[in-house]
Amino acid sequence: MNQPCTIIFDGEKLTGNADEPLIDFLESKGIALPNVCYHPSLGAIETCDACWVEVAGELKRGCALRSQEGMQISSRHPQAVAARHEGMDRLLSKHELYCTVCENNNGDCTLHNTMVEMDIPIQRYEFLPKPYPKDTSSPFYTYDPDQCILCGRCVEACQNVEVNETLSINYADENPRVLWDGGKEINDSSCVHCGHCVTVCPCNALMENSMNGHTGPFTSMPWSLKRPMIEVVKKIETTISAKPVTGLSEIDSAWRQPGLKRTKTVCTYCGVGCSFEMWTRDRHILKVQPSPEAPANGISTCVKGKFAWDFVNSEKRLTTPLIREQGRFREASWDEALELVAQRLLKTRDTHGPDSLGFIGSSKASNEEAYLTQKIARLIIGTNSVDNSSRYCQNPATKGLFRTVGYGGDAGTIKDIEQAEVVVLVGSNTAENHPVIASRIKAAQKLRGQKLIVMDPRKHEMAERADIFLRPNASTDLIWASALSRYMFDNHLADTDFLEQWVNNVEEYRRSLEPFTLDFAELKTGISKQALIDTAEIIGRAKSVCLLWAMGITQHSHGSDTSTALSNLLLVTGNYGKPGTGGYPMRGHNNVQGASDFGCLRNMYPGYEKVTDENARQRWAKGWGVKPEQLSTKVGEGNFLMVQSADQGDIKAMYIIGEETAFSDANTHNPESVKPAPTLSLSPPASTF
Repeated sequence: MNQPCTIIFDGEKLTGNADEPLIDFLESKGIALPNVCYHPSLGAIETCDACWVEVAGELKRGCALRSQEGMQISSRHPQAVAARHEGMDRLLSKHELYCTVCENNNGDCTLHNTMVEMDIPIQRYEFLPKPYPKDTSSPFYTYDPDQCILCGRCVEACQNVEVNETLSINYADENPRVLWDGGKEINDSSCVHCGHCVTVCPCNALMENSMNGHTGPFTSMPWSLKRPMIEVVKKIETTISAKPVTGLSEIDSAWRQPGLKRTKTVCTYCGVGCSFEMWTRDRHILKVQPSPEAPANGISTCVKGKFAWDFVNSEKRLTTPLIREQGRFREASWDEALELVAQRLLKTRDTHGPDSLGFIGSSKASNEEAYLTQKIARLIIGTNSVDNSSRYCQNPATKGLFRTVGYGGDAGTIKDIEQAEVVVLVGSNTAENHPVIASRIKAAQKLRGQKLIVMDPRKHEMAERADIFLRPNASTDLIWASALSRYMFDNHLADTDFLEQWVNNVEEYRRSLEPFTLDFAELKTGISKQALIDTAEIIGRAKSVCLLWAMGITQHSHGSDTSTALSNLLLVTGNYGKPGTGGYPMRGHNNVQGASDFGCLRNMYPGYEKVTDENARQRWAKGWGVKPEQLSTKVGEGNFLMVQSADQGDIKAMYIIGEETAFSDANTHNPESVKPAPTLSLSPPASTF
């Protein structure tokens, strides 16, 4: 718990949390200390020199100070004021000011806002162009050296938040600039286009290409017109001061606001759960802007979350229902389409029975939509043949976790993964499939000494960074996991207190491990006995371990058993139920967990109550206001079996939401072989825009 403290700032007593960055401390009190390079997610970089204050007779950078009991700070001291203005003057000498025609003058330009706040009367030092062209090689963003103030935010984000370690600045150069891999063009470098650098840039030096020409009333003008206007204003500014020009740019910024829409949304790609603001003007997406307060990702994004939104306005996107007649689609109204779907579904039920219909919910839709999908299937149609895409990938992890800990979801949060002493990745190409999670692991390893163990046949980025990288033979993960569990028991590394308090059937499980000797594991997995011992010692002696696994485990025929073995390894070592521990099955789609939690499963009601449980049926019947007999106790068919049943003629109609079964099915020929096809009602998931 944070301890309170009282400081004196410009003669005023302020009480807040101790050991908090001074800029954040003051901001919580409604006091703005000028700053440019500071960012709450990056900490003190100490390059802008716009935040000087006086403390005990000395000038100190405000961004580097943390609140302490009894601190006396003055921002009004003449030396502090002069130092801040000198710092800002030097920043402006590196940056060409043309705010009114700049795409970034939208109220969130840190450099512009700080200049306005400081009431800079004139640009004291002349701006001199840098001898470098714009780097437009990236399809997603542009770097303009002439606008770059060399604050280092982008470098800090790349080095220590994303930990891609691509960006740098050589301040010893005669004309410093941000460098990609020492001087390559962006698109020829190791840049993964995650967008961290663009997100934290305090001006328009790094900016999304989608912003160009779209943000303000003057930004769409061609540079052939903008350039002369900028030159004219520069000449006028030397005679009338910068204040009228700054005032004009403030009017322009306010003028833009009614047309700018900021919509908070959640990313529709993977299961990390990143949230951010989507900036739009009309239907044009200007940019995606994550926030430090975002619970899952903070300022982080991957290339898809930051830039891959062109599908929103794709010409291929359906905007009206289509009804197939005589082998061809025709457009229809929503009322006509919905009425036709309802009629045919009910007619199929009445003619062939409830189990002649199948429902596939979307793991990319909302919890509410998942709930309604299974409710229609169970309450209106009377079948439990309802499923979602987790059947292909995540159900094995869910089953393994239910067997061992009674809940089929993550055991903790991303913060737990960050603070773990050891992280084990199994069958997970985390850097490519869940990049934001990977960045947290990379940062914890680099900055806090977290140990990383990777078990994977493929030598991907996380394997290259691992402290221990082991490449087991295909389909042998259950063997090494069980062998490690046995090693823990045999070498007094099992957490006996934890097992005694929380775990059932320990002795029975221990006996089941008898075949899994290290010699047997070495023979079957191809991993040396010593490597297995080294891995077991690190896991067994660590105070906290998080184990993450993904499709490299779950998309195998025995994925449930391997997931069980991995979770059991965590139980044996006491790595559940405390900070920095637990099992984390990495979800593919953005709401696989929610679709399953809310009942799009052939054998479970929402909340994982079995459809075969009479007490559960009684509760749901009462909640839905029907007789229990109206709800089926027969376990339905899953995705794969529904398609097979359709091929055999047992399933007469399917309702598919936001899923392309022909792509998702393990055997693409399985759904394509269904001829003639049953009635398919395809419904895209709700748009986030």
